[in-house]
Amino acid sequence: MKSDGSCCAPGRGPAAALAAHGAFRRTSAGAGDGMVRIAGGEFLMGTDGDYGFAADGEGPAHAVTLAPFFIDATCVTNEQFNAFVNATHYKTDAEKFGWSFVFYGHLTPKQQETAVRLRVLGSEWWCRVDGAAWRHPEGPGTNIRKRWDFPVVHVSWADACAYAAWAGKRLPTEAEWECAARGGLGQKRFPWGDELEPGGRHLMNVWQGTFPGHNTCADGHYGPAPAKSFKPNGHGLYNMTGNVWEWCWDWFDAGYYRVSPRADPTGPAAGERRVMRGGSYLCHASYCNRYRTDARSSNTPDSSTTNLGFRCVRDA
Repeated sequence: MKSDGSCCAPGRGPAAALAAHGAFRRTSAGAGDGMVRIAGGEFLMGTDGDYGFAADGEGPAHAVTLAPFFIDATCVTNEQFNAFVNATHYKTDAEKFGWSFVFYGHLTPKQQETAVRLRVLGSEWWCRVDGAAWRHPEGPGTNIRKRWDFPVVHVSWADACAYAAWAGKRLPTEAEWECAARGGLGQKRFPWGDELEPGGRHLMNVWQGTFPGHNTCADGHYGPAPAKSFKPNGHGLYNMTGNVWEWCWDWFDAGYYRVSPRADPTGPAAGERRVMRGGSYLCHASYCNRYRTDARSSNTPDSSTTNLGFRCVRDA
């Protein structure tokens, strides 16, 4: 099985059926509990640095002005998503397809033998696992009973939009996400500054050691961490980099920064892939250093993995 996505989070591929979605709509109806107000105004988005991926369109750095908005302090958790499913009986894309992508290091030998159908060509650490979904993150026999405060995973962009609509919120635009992630610091690689591990301290959940075979777990985690792990950024937001990727509203276009409007950009009018931001616990400098505030990636809207979640916003 060959993925059309990056090694960061594989996609289902262009043959999968994609649901139609309407135009961008603002909303201020959702409850403000657990949200942080971002003042908006002007900030410098993107980077002119040479440490990223040119193909991702991380530059040029450009001034963007945003209206004020509220954003969830954490990713949506399993507990929150469970409340949504209980209220609506919603079925995620992973449940409809009957499978999702799981990192092979999280599977027992028995699971690898009985549940894995295919591996992603070129990124063989990604396995297509029958029965993997948000309630069963590593497939049949696994559950979230001790992970209620962890980010929900195995949710597609469409699933994230459905939850946001139920909650009276929406997904953040890519510009809103980056403004919030920076925590008030201009043009820094990480929410706390430019140094990955200042003073030897681990400030996010990413891979240490040799990827993909050996993780020293020096930051205390091998897989996803609870949604409030590590110190929040200057805006009081948790895990804006590392832990799990986060869906944004925008269609992805590597050349968008060169033509995007200055005020409240919402992304290209159409596309094939939606933006993901923030990196995940599987990011490592040897193959993917996208655990930065200015890094970008993307995936097809129906894709789901064990390292991909979301958080919501609403307009102020």
